[in-house]
Amino acid sequence: MKIETIVAQAGIGADPEKGSISVPIYHSTTFRHPALGVSTGYDYSRTANPTRKVLEDTAALLEEGCRGYAFSTGMAAVTAVLMLLSPGDHLIVSDDLYGGTYRLLEKVFGRYGVTARYIDTSDLSKVAEAIDPGKTKAIFIESPSNPLMKITDITGVASLAKSNNMLTIVDNTFMTPYLLQPIKMGADIVLHSATKYLGGHNDVLGGIVVAANPEICEKIGFIQNSTGNVLGPQDSWLIIRGIKTLALRMERQQENALKIANWLNERPEVSKVYYPGIAAHAGHEILKTQAKGFGAMVSFKVTDTAFVEKIVNGVKLISFAESLGGVESLITYPAKQTHGDIPKEIRDQIGVTEDLLRFSVGIEDADDLIYDLKQAIEGGNSI
Repeated sequence: MKIETIVAQAGIGADPEKGSISVPIYHSTTFRHPALGVSTGYDYSRTANPTRKVLEDTAALLEEGCRGYAFSTGMAAVTAVLMLLSPGDHLIVSDDLYGGTYRLLEKVFGRYGVTARYIDTSDLSKVAEAIDPGKTKAIFIESPSNPLMKITDITGVASLAKSNNMLTIVDNTFMTPYLLQPIKMGADIVLHSATKYLGGHNDVLGGIVVAANPEICEKIGFIQNSTGNVLGPQDSWLIIRGIKTLALRMERQQENALKIANWLNERPEVSKVYYPGIAAHAGHEILKTQAKGFGAMVSFKVTDTAFVEKIVNGVKLISFAESLGGVESLITYPAKQTHGDIPKEIRDQIGVTEDLLRFSVGIEDADDLIYDLKQAIEGGNSI
C-alpha cells in the first residue's frame, strides 16, 4: 500500500463495532475488566490508551518499524531515547542540531555521566574518527540538520554504527516518513517532534519514537510506561487528524520551498541559501538517493545583520515565531531563539551565526510569500 493511502486512512477501522470513520477519543484513565484475570488489553491509560495506540501503530507503519510510542512532546521523545544510555556512555551527535537537544545533553544527561561529541555527520570520516571504542554507544543524527540543512548518509552511518556495535538514532522531524524512512536504511531508532509536520497545524504538542526491532521496542516501552511521559488521547487524536493530510501538505510545502529558495538565491541581500533541493547544495545528490523530496525548511544568511531585524519585523503574512512544520509559514532567528542555549563561540564555529534566518515554508501561495519577503527586505510596502 502506498504511503499516501496509509496516511489518509489513518485510524479507520479502529472502532469496528460502531464503524466510526474518525478515531474515538478515549478520555478514560482506567478500564473495566470483564472478569478476574481477563483484560480487554487496556487497564490504565499511562500504559496503553486506545486513541494513543492508533497513533503509535500508524507511526510504526509509516516508518516501517517494530512499534511506535507517543510522548507528550518531541523533547520527551528524545529524553526517552537517551535514557537507553548509562553513565559513562558516549554518543556522537550532529553538530548543528536543535538547541533544545544540545541543552538536554549538556545540562541534564551530562550530570548523569553521559557525554556527547558534536561532529559534522555529513562527513563519514569525521564520524569514524569520533568513535571512542567501548564507550561510544550511539550516533544521533539530524538530517537535514537544524538549521544548516546538512545531509548525512544514513546508510553509511548505520553501517559504521553496526560494525562498532552502536545504535543509529535519526531525528526525522524535518523530512517526515512521507519523504524519508531511515529504518529502511539501517537506522535503529527514528524520532519526531510530532508538534511539527505530523500534527501540521501548530495546535498540538507531541513526540514519536519508532524502533526497528523488538528488543529496542521493549526497552522504549518500559521507559515510556515507567516514566509516564505519554501523550493524552485528545492530543493523539489531533496528530492522527494531522497525519491524514501529511502527503498533500508536504508536496505543497516543498514545492513552495524550492521556489522561495531559488528566489532568495538571486537576492543581493542574501549571501547564502541552505536548501537541499538546490542542485548546488552539498547534500543534494545524497538526499536524492535517500528521499522522494527535499522538505520545506529553508535557511538563509543575509549580507548585513541589519536585514535580520528588517525581515522579522517587516513580514506581514509570514509569522515571526518559533517552531516549524505547520500550514502557516514561520520565520525564526536561530541565534536568539531555537539555538540560544548553545554558547555563542560554538554557534559561530558551526555556522549558526547572527546573520542566519530559518524559514518554515507553509502552504500559502508561493508568490504571496515571496512578495512578503520582498517588501520586508525593501522596506515595507503594503501587502
